[in-house]
Amino acid sequence: MAETTNKLKGHVVILPYPVQGHLNPMVQFAKRLVSKGVKVTIATTTYTASSITTPSVSVEPISDGYDFIPIATPGFSVDDYAESFQLIGSETLTRVIEKFKSTDSPIDCLVYDSFLPWGLEVARSNSISAASFFTNNLTVCSVLRKFSNGDFPLPADPDSSPYLVRGLPALSYDELPSFMGRHWLSHGGHGRILLNQFPNHENADWLFVNGFHGLETQDCEIGESEAMRATLIGPMIPSAYLDERLEDDKDYGASLLKPISEECMEWLGTKPAKSVAFVSFGSFGILFEKQLAEIATALQESGLSFLWVIKEAHVEKLPEGFVEATRDRAMLVSWCNQLEVLSHESIGCFLTHCGWNSTLEGLSLGVPMVGVPQWSDQMCDAKFVEEVWRVGYRAKEEGGDGVVKSGEVVRCLKGVMEGESSVEIRESAKKWKGLAVKAMSEGGSSDRSIDKFVESLRK
Repeated sequence: MAETTNKLKGHVVILPYPVQGHLNPMVQFAKRLVSKGVKVTIATTTYTASSITTPSVSVEPISDGYDFIPIATPGFSVDDYAESFQLIGSETLTRVIEKFKSTDSPIDCLVYDSFLPWGLEVARSNSISAASFFTNNLTVCSVLRKFSNGDFPLPADPDSSPYLVRGLPALSYDELPSFMGRHWLSHGGHGRILLNQFPNHENADWLFVNGFHGLETQDCEIGESEAMRATLIGPMIPSAYLDERLEDDKDYGASLLKPISEECMEWLGTKPAKSVAFVSFGSFGILFEKQLAEIATALQESGLSFLWVIKEAHVEKLPEGFVEATRDRAMLVSWCNQLEVLSHESIGCFLTHCGWNSTLEGLSLGVPMVGVPQWSDQMCDAKFVEEVWRVGYRAKEEGGDGVVKSGEVVRCLKGVMEGESSVEIRESAKKWKGLAVKAMSEGGSSDRSIDKFVESLRK
């Protein structure tokens, strides 16, 4: 870890939503604050507390009413969980803050996940400052805010003109967060979580977004930008893959799943440079059975070597003969260290669901991407991959069943791995990698933003 001064510059409590995709960037933010002389305590649910193995931060378990039970299990209700976490979490988090009041390092600020907006009330009732941490990109946050405010009608209209927030790329219906449109009825609880980030967000002292200057913002046609007022502090990925200013910072330091690391690295080491497709659809690994079959067929027909992160339950649903037909050029694992894999020289592209964390990782490591988004913000992120950053392709659906066919996936894989288009994509990927590193390096835009936050503590 980078050197810090002997005198602490403040004490921050960080409250993440207890799933892998939210833990990762918030734990990484904690490490950045520690490197700048701030004491950090992570308050997280009893179930996830033991997953945080970062020695530079302390961990205080709090209750969500579901102690020792992973969320998103069969029968899980998003709405019931939100109600329970707010009621019980508020009480147990308050006790954590009170615990430090009589010490020489009282809490100065609560940085709470935007999925837990009641964090603001806890901060105010304890007379400390508050910062809301958004784990989506700025465009998604700004569009969701407009839906929450009633500026865009719900559910979204498939026949509507593009949804525009000045200063940010316009989104068509199939690029919106899916819970505002196609999944409005089937995933209502998730949509409510997304919209509930905004009713009181402007009252927070800070709004953090895991992105960096120039990643999404564009020149406005008229007037000032309508994008959400936010401080860009990313990309929040381990320092070893960016500026290398934090010593031994090679992983997030929070893992709810056990990665298979050594075997992956050994296998990748047998492959030529930029020859392997890395395939992963995130910690939830959501792939409907029809889509799973199309992805498998595409990988088989592509002729590419591939490393596929796939749950054991999904392996059983793969097309008959697939495992045997691809055995000599494939490795299937239940989980891996994604950053370690993406940074390996043998990786030629990333076939991804385009969750925001995965998208930022691919972008920051300069890896061309093929997006096959499934739900939530992934459609927007895939649009950026192809149209804004030009670092890959979004595989397009055919028909109205929401399934990307194997031929389209093969077309996109070939486009990022072979021919003239692949050269242009790799050049663009190299450019964005450099900009990500610059943002987090000393004096970079995100580094300066974090410095300003640190300076605000204990004033």
